[in-house]
Amino acid sequence: MSESLVDNKRIVKNTIYLYIQMIIVMVVGLYTVRAILDILGVVDYGIYNVVGGVVAMFSFVNGTLASASQRYFSIELAKGDYKRLNEWFCLNISTFSIFILVFLVIAETVGLWFLNYKMVIPEERMFAANVVYQFSIISFCVSFFSIPYNALIIAHEKMSAFAYISIVEAALKLAIVFILKYLLGDKLIVYGILMLLTSTGITMSYIIYNIRHFSESKFHFYWNSSEIKELLGFSGWHLLATFSNVIRSYGINLLLNVFFNPAVNAARAIAFQIYNAVNQLSNNFFTAVKPQMYKSYANDERLALYKLIFRSTIICAYLISLLVFPILHNTEYILGLWLHEVPEYAVVFTQLVLINGLIDSANGPTIAPALATGRIRNYQLSVSITTFLNLPISYIALKLGCAPTSTMIVSIIISYFILFLRAYFLKSMIGLPFMNYCKMILKITALSVALFYIECWLFGSEIANLWEFLLNCVLIVILLSIGYLLFVFDKEDVSIAFHKVKSVLTR
Repeated sequence: MSESLVDNKRIVKNTIYLYIQMIIVMVVGLYTVRAILDILGVVDYGIYNVVGGVVAMFSFVNGTLASASQRYFSIELAKGDYKRLNEWFCLNISTFSIFILVFLVIAETVGLWFLNYKMVIPEERMFAANVVYQFSIISFCVSFFSIPYNALIIAHEKMSAFAYISIVEAALKLAIVFILKYLLGDKLIVYGILMLLTSTGITMSYIIYNIRHFSESKFHFYWNSSEIKELLGFSGWHLLATFSNVIRSYGINLLLNVFFNPAVNAARAIAFQIYNAVNQLSNNFFTAVKPQMYKSYANDERLALYKLIFRSTIICAYLISLLVFPILHNTEYILGLWLHEVPEYAVVFTQLVLINGLIDSANGPTIAPALATGRIRNYQLSVSITTFLNLPISYIALKLGCAPTSTMIVSIIISYFILFLRAYFLKSMIGLPFMNYCKMILKITALSVALFYIECWLFGSEIANLWEFLLNCVLIVILLSIGYLLFVFDKEDVSIAFHKVKSVLTR
């Protein structure tokens, strides 16, 4: 396959930057979650996550517009038209200002009503919950303006900037833990203030970096009705898909709060902290690949695009598996080391969330090619409706008396079906070889199931000490790597990789 426009060296370099950043952020993140849980307590920690979730439900607009910005910026960069790039940048800023106003109206009416009259929060903590809610709203508005700036960094593939700023953000969150221990007052409210200050500082860092490095980031008021219509048309259908993911994530979180209590939300929040830390690895790799996909499509390099889709899907699944499988078999041991008090349902939530994350990691590489075409109505409508089914099916399951974990089982089944649904639409949109894609996904699935049973057979029950855990991890990594090399990775890619490694070792 032709890969003339695919800069593999840049992808590798950017992935390394983001990988180092991911390790630091993951370690700090896991520590801070444990520390904040100890400082706030299970109830206040659950309140912070579910109250922040009300605001985070509106972040689907954030993700949608970020994807739209990246798509238009990358395509104009591929064409070398910096004047048009600046116009699209300014248009995004102008449009986002309107979204900010709409968000404020909804958050201060519907969101505030839901917080005070529908959510299950102890009466004595309602004031603190309302204060944290207001801080979350301000933080969202501040960070919203960084979307075009972040998109421009990604389009230019300057991932080192993300790495450095993310490390600074991790350091600030670590500092919050130590500050929170010694400051007086309501810890939940103080935590909300400190998180707001951190968010504001990081947003300003992204803006300053762009102003200093990219001339096209200089803002001037620009408004073009036809381009606004195009942007909103593209964003509207993508908005639907992103909203369905919000329903799956934060909507289910609110549903659990209605049926159960904040302690269940805390258990789910801990599980998703682990998932986010693990999933960041594949997200970072895909962030490095995505601009190349947009540029390959813009220059009509279809074979290179197909190669990127297949290769990045396999690598994402492999990288996630390297971290998921050691955790799956030793979840109780890991949570026991990490947390002083492991909430009920935290272990099984973590295991199910990680399985769901492994499936979702293969979805990422099929999203950017669809967005690159701009013809996403049928694609997004089908995926959105299927994803949205998580909420009614989960509601029925909980209404019938099923455990909170049933919501994750529903999500796993639907996510797996969506893998094939996305690829089916790409067959007509860009000519993706659908049957080859299905074979690849089935190979990954079969290998994952086989490895799980081999792991259970080899190690039996939960391990008892650190040395057994480390031995477990090493053997799983070896088995997983051998399995992917023999049955999943493209033989041509394996051969090229071995030759490059041999060349480096020889030198």
